[in-house]
Amino acid sequence: MFTGLIRYLGTLESRSTRPGGARLRIAAAPDLLARADLGASIAVNGACLTSIAVDGRSWEAELSEETLEKSTLGRLALGATLHLEPALRVGDPLDGHLVSGHVDGIGQLVSRPQGQSGVDEGIWHFSLPMALAPMTAPKGSIAVDGISLTVVDCGTDWFTVALIPETVKHTALNAMRPGDPVNLEADPIGRFVARALALRGTDEKLTKFARQGWQG
Repeated sequence: MFTGLIRYLGTLESRSTRPGGARLRIAAAPDLLARADLGASIAVNGACLTSIAVDGRSWEAELSEETLEKSTLGRLALGATLHLEPALRVGDPLDGHLVSGHVDGIGQLVSRPQGQSGVDEGIWHFSLPMALAPMTAPKGSIAVDGISLTVVDCGTDWFTVALIPETVKHTALNAMRPGDPVNLEADPIGRFVARALALRGTDEKLTKFARQGWQG
């Protein structure tokens, strides 16, 4: 499990194909590498990966075909800045929300506000796969490239979040432009509620929830 609070950034050094997937090599700070022991879980742009090799400069992970299909990790350019988060330890503060590291789908940045002093704070607009709409609600949580954010508003194929300068300046969002893809993970609670309602068949409440979010 993770919290969605990004304290480490890394750089994609290499990506090679292998039967059934790919292999990444990621340069990172010494503090992060100290948490990347063999078998350790590290979230990379919100996708939980397992460390299979580590040295004093970088660590490596393998991607399955499922991860390549459901995330952006197979299409990022070499040299891209990555959000890194080691797995939550017992006793660590839960300052964000519970994030599983299982990417539900890919969205895109639609628009970002015109900021002051080179920092775009305010309402950011992202596209949303329609399958995630029942799991997304105003004031609910969503992980965008692994960052824990609160939904301001949402529709069947979009959502907005409010970002403060601290978040923008210290993540890769600062360099993001409209059209750039992002990994999305819905709030785990929303996932299970949507699944339970879906198993009941056609449900007017589920349809209303997908269109308008939870209204009380």
